[in-house]
Amino acid sequence: MFGHKVAVVTGGAKGIGKAIAEQFRKEGAQVCVIDLLPNDYFVGDLADQTVLEEFARKVIADYGHVDYLVNNALPLMKGIDTCTYEEFNYALRVGVAAPFYLAKLFAPHFAPGGAIVNISSSRDRMSQPQTESYTAAKGGISALTHALAVSLSGKVRVNSVSPGWIDTDYTIYQGPDAYQQPAGRVGNPLDIANMVLYLCSDKAGFITGENICIDGGMTRQMIYHNDFGWTLEDETT
Repeated sequence: MFGHKVAVVTGGAKGIGKAIAEQFRKEGAQVCVIDLLPNDYFVGDLADQTVLEEFARKVIADYGHVDYLVNNALPLMKGIDTCTYEEFNYALRVGVAAPFYLAKLFAPHFAPGGAIVNISSSRDRMSQPQTESYTAAKGGISALTHALAVSLSGKVRVNSVSPGWIDTDYTIYQGPDAYQQPAGRVGNPLDIANMVLYLCSDKAGFITGENICIDGGMTRQMIYHNDFGWTLEDETT
């Protein structure tokens, strides 16, 4: 399906990003990964502007164009009690500024039919305590998605995917961890990778500016005190 295509995947050395990169390769694409972790293409910090520029130059020098950009790299997760100003800004640089800047750098080099897929999170619409840096970055990339879709109209389709609980070790959970989710199980990286490849394909040619939440239905399930044996205790008392 993706023979002779060039796919850029940020944070592609492990977890969801690695699964996305592997699926692209299985379908015949050339994959350019950038990650802080060792990988076979480019090691660097996405929070650094000069690193992004060097990476983009390498991709274009190697392949001459880009077909797909998948902004997957994971921002820092720290909460209001412990997150410093510098750490919060770092999370936004990785999670929002880098996707924006890579889209800008690659914009003149996208081949016809090109696509950008941003990896957000179900935390772009719901939260746990002490997650402000990560949640703000994921909310930012969800909004960035529809802005880019409009700005790049007619040139590149831009969509985002919001994963819920995804176990990157492919653990199969039993009991409440599984049946609390309407789908009856915890997700795995292929649940996300398969959607990313679909959104990059011609089959999704009429989809742009969209956010697709892949969370087993968790964000659609209303739970109140005393529902299904669940109770809420006031931790401030």
